[in-house]
Amino acid sequence: MNLLLPLPILLPLLTAIGTLILWQRRLAQRVLAMTGSSFLLIASIALFVGVYRGGPAAVQVGNWPAPFGITLVADLFSAMMVLLAAIKGFTVTMYSLAAIDPQRERYGYQPLSQLLLMGVCGAFLTGDMFNLYVCFEIMLMSSFVLLTLGGERGQIEGAIKYVTLNLMSSAIFLAAVGILYGITGALNMADLSQKLATTDRQDLVTILAMMFLIAFGIKAAVFPLFFWLPASYHTPPVPVSAIFAGLLTKVGVYAIIRVFTLLFTHDPSFTHTLILGIGGLTMITGVLGAAAQMEFRRILSFHIVSQIGYMLMGLGLNTALAIAGSVFYIFHHMIVKTNLFLIAGVAERFGGTGKLKSLGGLYATYTWLGILFLIPAMSLAGMPPLSGFWAKFVLVKAGLDVSSYLIVVTALVVGLLTLFSMTKIWNEVFWKAAPHGAISDPHGSSSVPHQGKLAWMIVPIVILATMTLIIGLYTEPFFALATQAAEQLMNNDAYIRAVLGESP
Repeated sequence: MNLLLPLPILLPLLTAIGTLILWQRRLAQRVLAMTGSSFLLIASIALFVGVYRGGPAAVQVGNWPAPFGITLVADLFSAMMVLLAAIKGFTVTMYSLAAIDPQRERYGYQPLSQLLLMGVCGAFLTGDMFNLYVCFEIMLMSSFVLLTLGGERGQIEGAIKYVTLNLMSSAIFLAAVGILYGITGALNMADLSQKLATTDRQDLVTILAMMFLIAFGIKAAVFPLFFWLPASYHTPPVPVSAIFAGLLTKVGVYAIIRVFTLLFTHDPSFTHTLILGIGGLTMITGVLGAAAQMEFRRILSFHIVSQIGYMLMGLGLNTALAIAGSVFYIFHHMIVKTNLFLIAGVAERFGGTGKLKSLGGLYATYTWLGILFLIPAMSLAGMPPLSGFWAKFVLVKAGLDVSSYLIVVTALVVGLLTLFSMTKIWNEVFWKAAPHGAISDPHGSSSVPHQGKLAWMIVPIVILATMTLIIGLYTEPFFALATQAAEQLMNNDAYIRAVLGESP
């Protein structure tokens, strides 16, 4: 198990180095990127199975004992997130073989995407706050370059907003880490969980909790710090949008859940109630923003914001069932949202644009694409028996159990408005007749990819749609995993023992 823990970080790093060495050889870069993503997926599966069977595991880098050295640690929640990141990396890398143009590949798309995966996996596996900051910065640097790759005007405009607010987040994060070390003399998260519980500076701990909530909230795109996301996520090429949608905000959510179940548990009546209110406002503003849009990927971008609210809802309710609902919602959403962006890319290829009014007739011409769209779209809206229905059902049940009726009503109303947005896309893109001059003839358009390239785009979509169906139709084992992960989050004894090797 100790050998498996570093692999999700080392494999993308080595793949990135290899693709840099092969800078002038585009085909070799592609082969290496697919190979590296495949090995990352295999290693992540092995890590997940090991943690599922044996419980939380940790490794001390360089044999420096915790809490003095660098610790990598995986419980079921982090192992699950690493596995989902590997699935996203594998499917999006495959999709990009047809969707990324040669110019962007020559500018470094392959190594940058691998460095992004390295930062994401590092954030999920690190056991100390400073290295969490380092992993966030690796993600920020690689994502900023990916966002601007190609230098188009829309990309630069979105990237300025993206990097400005995220740099502010990083500054707040680093300041909070410094204060945290000043009052505890520790940065190892397992060690911090014990020291923060016994410190007599609980007022300062609450201030620190708010600083981390702001820093991670910006990265998670919560209300009112979300405006950078819908301004930027629709501007880069589709594979970049898809990997951003599936991973980057989820790292922020992961960090919020981790620190508010492990570190800042001293005043849940304040902190978690605040998180619950932020979650509700995030749901509402995101879904209303989506309802006002008429461009495929902009609608999906606003819905990322909206769905983040559901993930915070479970943490805010702060019960075992609610946190299990948040965990279940996260892995449902990572699959569904990535798939919707990939489908949007195919629709834009066939229709020549992402503007809804200029699209149409795709169901008549490409029936299979319409069916593939309906699976994640209806799941996102929470229609039974798909995965999104069960994710929302669990959160609503958890809210009713503690009589939090306002957040339950908010979640249900937002679900209906999400259905409205998905049906708007369906009507405009797939169901209505193609507007005059729109591209809908599969044999008469140069915008339609070659059949060989099309296969590279469709296979990842089919894989993710199949996963959505499996999670929805065979929910019980997946919810059992989410419940087990929630139990480990609520009771951190096993996590602390894995890191410190002692009874908490």
